[in-house]
Amino acid sequence: MRTNRKFKVYIDGGSRGNPGHGACAVAIFDEKGKLIHEEGKYLGKCTNNFAEYSGLHLALFSARHLGAVTLHVFSDSELLVKQFSGEYKIKDEVLFNLMKEIQKEVSRFKEIVLKHIPRRENTYADKLVNKILNNAKLTESLGRSVSKENTKKLTQSDLF
Repeated sequence: MRTNRKFKVYIDGGSRGNPGHGACAVAIFDEKGKLIHEEGKYLGKCTNNFAEYSGLHLALFSARHLGAVTLHVFSDSELLVKQFSGEYKIKDEVLFNLMKEIQKEVSRFKEIVLKHIPRRENTYADKLVNKILNNAKLTESLGRSVSKENTKKLTQSDLF
């Protein structure tokens, strides 16, 4: 595997309810624009900002394991981009600590550029996040109906 690779990465995170069910996703493209990796993660109950940060963290981890040296990362979260660059302060302790983890990952790359893009230019990663959240909702509702079924006791007389 080549280890001097440049990737274009689209990230997204979202939470339904804020806080609510959250997920993050990453779409990694090679230098020629070919999709080489996509990955997402269900985060449980979290805020939108935590989900966005988690998307960046996942992107860095995934890209490093694919042999990336240079990354151009695109996010529709202006807050994440400005907090990453230091333009905005991070007031939330959880996000502050997560940014420390992100910065550790960043130090493993030769170059990382994080750029804000409009949501309409981030549809691929957004669709991945929504797919995860839709599946989580389905899984949760199935889990509730299975739980109800398990609490109902069936006896032989109930069957006839």
